[in-house]
Amino acid sequence: MQKVMLVTGASRGIGAATAIMAAQRGYAVCVNYKQNAGAAEAVVARIAAAGGRAIAVQADMADEAQIRSLFSAIDSHFGRLDGLVNNAGILERQSPLRDMDAARLRRILEVNVVSVFACCREAVRRMSTRDGGQGGVIVNVSSMAARLGSPGEYIDYAASKGAIDTLTIGLSKEVADEGIRVNAVRPGVIDTEIHASGGEPGRVERVKHSVPLRRGGTAEEVAGAIMWFFTPEAAYSTGAFLDVSGGR
Repeated sequence: MQKVMLVTGASRGIGAATAIMAAQRGYAVCVNYKQNAGAAEAVVARIAAAGGRAIAVQADMADEAQIRSLFSAIDSHFGRLDGLVNNAGILERQSPLRDMDAARLRRILEVNVVSVFACCREAVRRMSTRDGGQGGVIVNVSSMAARLGSPGEYIDYAASKGAIDTLTIGLSKEVADEGIRVNAVRPGVIDTEIHASGGEPGRVERVKHSVPLRRGGTAEEVAGAIMWFFTPEAAYSTGAFLDVSGGR
């Protein structure tokens, strides 16, 4: 049977690139999105035009009930789940900690941390060989911010990604004997729309000179790293991190 992958936040950027690449490599794909149905359907259409199989499913990662419904939709449509890419994430406008309020921190943690735990839980319940599943692979999209801290800009976002790194390590050990591998990719300065959410659409151009390779990365370059963990060559890798940061 054809393997099935869920990519959260897949209507644009790294998520869209990953969904398209997964389909090119033989996966049926669930393209999750929060609001932009048109963009998600465009990803599905591109996959279908190339002979692939995909569906778009709306679910707000800040709502656990919607996450449960997302996985139920996969059950109904595909009847299995073999891969999960936890890509959905948010950041807020650049700010030092002194100007951050608790509401902002809760929004960041709800989407960037709590939802990833919930998605991993639902995936494990379906993939685990202990529960009758076929095993599978989970890849969490972290960030180099977890290591660099993002001072003066997004230390809340950086902290949320630090939590994802810890989750990756712990869960990889927890489910290793259940046929599930859990790894993470840490993108650096990548040219996507997320920088506009932080109030600086041109951030890549400003900071690229601090990157040893002297440029921002592309969504496709990150997608390639994510997809490596789904290859036979990665069969002995779990609890591992792949930095896609231009040497930063």
